[in-house]
Amino acid sequence: MAATGVLPFIRGVDLSGNDFKGGYFPEHVKSMTSLRWLKLNRTGLCYLPEELSSLQKLEHLSVSHNSLTTLHGELSSLPNLRAVVARANNLKNSGVPDDIFQLDDLSVLDLSYNQLTEIPRDLENSRNMLVLNLSHNSIDNIPNQLFINLTDLLYLDLSDNTLDSLPPQMRRLVHLQTLILNNNPLMHAQLRQLPAMVALQTLHLRNTQRTQNNMPTSLEGLTNLADVDLSCNDLSRVPECLYSLTNLKRLNLSSNQISELSLCIDQWTKLETLNLSRNQLTSLPSAICKLSKLKKLYVNSNKMDFDGLPSGVGKLSNLVEFMAANNNLELVPEGLCRCGKLKKLVLNKNRLVTLPEAIHFLTALEVLDVRENPNLVMPPKPVDRTAEWYNIDFSLQNQLRLAGASPATVAAAGGGNSPRDHMARKMRLRRRKDSAQDDQAKQVLKGMSDVAQEKNKSIEENGDLKYSDLKTKRWDKNLEKPQLDYSEFFMEDVGHIPGVAVWQIENFIPIQVDEAFHGKFYEADCYIVLKTFLDDNGALNWHIYYWIGQEATLDKKAGSAIHAVNLRNYLGAECRTIREEMGDESEEFTAVFNNEISYIEGGTTSGFYSVEDTQYPTRLYRVYGKKNIRLESVPLKASSLDPRSTTNSLWSTRTSSS
Repeated sequence: MAATGVLPFIRGVDLSGNDFKGGYFPEHVKSMTSLRWLKLNRTGLCYLPEELSSLQKLEHLSVSHNSLTTLHGELSSLPNLRAVVARANNLKNSGVPDDIFQLDDLSVLDLSYNQLTEIPRDLENSRNMLVLNLSHNSIDNIPNQLFINLTDLLYLDLSDNTLDSLPPQMRRLVHLQTLILNNNPLMHAQLRQLPAMVALQTLHLRNTQRTQNNMPTSLEGLTNLADVDLSCNDLSRVPECLYSLTNLKRLNLSSNQISELSLCIDQWTKLETLNLSRNQLTSLPSAICKLSKLKKLYVNSNKMDFDGLPSGVGKLSNLVEFMAANNNLELVPEGLCRCGKLKKLVLNKNRLVTLPEAIHFLTALEVLDVRENPNLVMPPKPVDRTAEWYNIDFSLQNQLRLAGASPATVAAAGGGNSPRDHMARKMRLRRRKDSAQDDQAKQVLKGMSDVAQEKNKSIEENGDLKYSDLKTKRWDKNLEKPQLDYSEFFMEDVGHIPGVAVWQIENFIPIQVDEAFHGKFYEADCYIVLKTFLDDNGALNWHIYYWIGQEATLDKKAGSAIHAVNLRNYLGAECRTIREEMGDESEEFTAVFNNEISYIEGGTTSGFYSVEDTQYPTRLYRVYGKKNIRLESVPLKASSLDPRSTTNSLWSTRTSSS
């Protein structure tokens, strides 16, 4: 009886994983008149329970992974319904009722992984729709009127259908942030609607039969576009329209037919992930070394040898992952060993003979994959870490000596006309200085050391403090701690009712996440999760987790940790505060979300901002063609002038504030 008295105050119930196949459904649910969300995932439901009609305050309903063939029933009688998630059922066209699209607050609809062959009828009447997921169905056509009223859409996923065209009215989606069209046969779609979607941040066109002829000529207005996937298409080169995307952070061009890259890639100054695997590349341009923020570079399964990797690759100071498996590499540039943050280096299935000795100085390296390089001999580890490894001898003779070759073979390699000697010329790596240069260098270093010692001696004789004697001031622990007010971050009733609350760190501040998006984490964000429950004595208890995305910036990581402690202080309890990292979550944490955690690429704006003066670059364009006049951006240098054709002309422009 005591439990029955609490029922009207319950805001959320998760009944997922139970067995309701026989038609049994807990009758007490209809007494929970204050229920805001209800999860019935994986319960074997074949139809919606009648008890839903009593839940007039219900906002979020999830019935995923069941056997539903219809949603007809009580949904239209729930006036506050905002989100319906019915993915992975057996819904057909007739199973989606028209009247639910008359609900004023319906803003989230997920009907993915069903058996729909057309867009649900009257869907265009949901004027407040924000999130629409119709992926993994068999929809072959989108009616023209669909996007006339759905102009507030933020997220649209139509992937894995049979669409061959898109309605021109899609250009009305000026607020759309995420568009996913993967695995549709859009062969003849020109995608002319894209430039009008000025708020677009994520665009996925994987396996949509993209070629050079059906890509938009320009995407210059999409200044927010940060994530583009054009993998598994038929592109022979990087589409020109991509070079104008100066805010691009992630670009996937894998599994195409790209044979070379333009020097214009240096315009992607914010790029962090570049995937060029499974193409026809023989080399990377030197301009790639200007991508100072690049963290992940994938060039697996191409045709690159040692000459194909630029010697300046060491300038990629933020590089964390480099994968070049299944190429023709005999060696890798010594400069790669200057990428001090490198954690993962994959070079399997190449023709490696050896690696630079400096490989031992990559202290952050966690994975080194050099399998299936049958002639590889690993370099010896230097005895003294202070050795002058910068001037390692990469001559062919020395490499053969390290590989254990006989003295006769080493001597023969110095002849100059053998294939081995040809490889030596091809390597073009710095040689060890001769003995005279070594003596001169040692004298310079000795002189510098002597000057430093004299200066130290002079300072000590004058009674001044040495640098090592200086100590930083520490915070006075006797000072009174300031009174902290957390009410601006957390609501007054937080932690008072059993359930789960989630906050997302945005601009240093925790922003509460709607229950419809619990368990969905952006890879570049950090979150705080509060689980409130009753212990064995009937008293409230809490677990606090702070979740760290693998692409999250330092400010978000720090903000999540700080505000997790703030939340603990606000609750005034000695509750647990637990760190969770993406991909390595504890079972306890995943159980909070019924083991249904999903990752979403991207994230919110970081709290760090940099203000720079407006730059007005000078650009050079090539104009060519007779009937079809075309404009192509070329590098700003004299060698770009092409006198071979009278139809070519050049136009130089300098963008200005006017």
